[in-house]
Amino acid sequence: MLMQRELPETVAHLDAPIGAEATISVIMPVFNAAHFLLRTLPPLVKMLRRGEILEVIVVDDGATDGSAAVAAELGARVISSGGRLGPAGARNVAAAQAVGDILWFVDSDVVARDGSPARIRAALNETDVVAVFGSYDDRPDAPNFGSQYKNLLHHHHHQIGKRDASTFWAGCGAVLRTTYQKIGGFDAKRYRFPSIEDIELGYRMGDAGGKIRLDPALLSTHLKYWSVPELVRVDILRRAMPWARLMLNRSEVTDDLNVGMIERLRAGLAGLALMLVLATLGGLVPLWTPLAAFAMVLAANWKLFSTFREVRGAPFAVSALLFHQLYYLYSTVAFVWCWLEVRIGRTVRA
Repeated sequence: MLMQRELPETVAHLDAPIGAEATISVIMPVFNAAHFLLRTLPPLVKMLRRGEILEVIVVDDGATDGSAAVAAELGARVISSGGRLGPAGARNVAAAQAVGDILWFVDSDVVARDGSPARIRAALNETDVVAVFGSYDDRPDAPNFGSQYKNLLHHHHHQIGKRDASTFWAGCGAVLRTTYQKIGGFDAKRYRFPSIEDIELGYRMGDAGGKIRLDPALLSTHLKYWSVPELVRVDILRRAMPWARLMLNRSEVTDDLNVGMIERLRAGLAGLALMLVLATLGGLVPLWTPLAAFAMVLAANWKLFSTFREVRGAPFAVSALLFHQLYYLYSTVAFVWCWLEVRIGRTVRA
């Protein structure tokens, strides 16, 4: 298994361009995902048989639903993580055995598209680019509100994000194997559950001088079902709080994707809108004030609202935009909580 170690001074300029013939090893960590594998593995196995990728490695991370047998029957190479390690540790186990020039990470609930290997090779053949990741498409599989909202939000941010990214996404993202080895792989000790292990890996790649490319045309379909309570729980405990702690410990707040400066301003606007609604209920301001607040929120989030409306229609777009203001509020509370943790901790240590 890859272990964390000192960063090299740089990972750029150390390797020759990979070229159009670079080999690709697909790595898919699996825990009780047999029902997903029936849809996510066949496209990858077809790529394997066409010679577009070198191998498809499925890491059985302690599954109890027969995932390993399903993966083997579908044509993947199956290895064991040796215990329940979480996706970070499982990916490290596979990376240590992979032989491709490129490690392409694909989640067990993600359906990759034809043409993806060519896009990955093209991106990683650019000077100093050591990693590339893509985006969910705008057709998430599960039809319920939580799944549609969560996946369309992800799609929106990855479609408009900076092409020179500051983080990484392992749902459908690839890294040069030499770079991955030099920076020590995923931090499996810190992230034993699905969390921001890919974001943290991206920071280390950037710190070591490597460029990370966001390719919005590297599309995939997400099959995961998100209930509203579950997405709120994951957003707070597995995303917002760990990411806030990581940024605060680095003394650097990322200006990209859903934590960029504009997003922070929108979060502030969500807080203002809530205060105006409460003031209206308390009889402190006129009754038209909430309408004005919603108009401001709509104007500030017009592109996101348009994405919601184009895919699911106006009623969904309105409800999703209102729920998105709740997302801003609980994400802000999570960040402030973590800021206080760090602040108090520094005060105590001083």
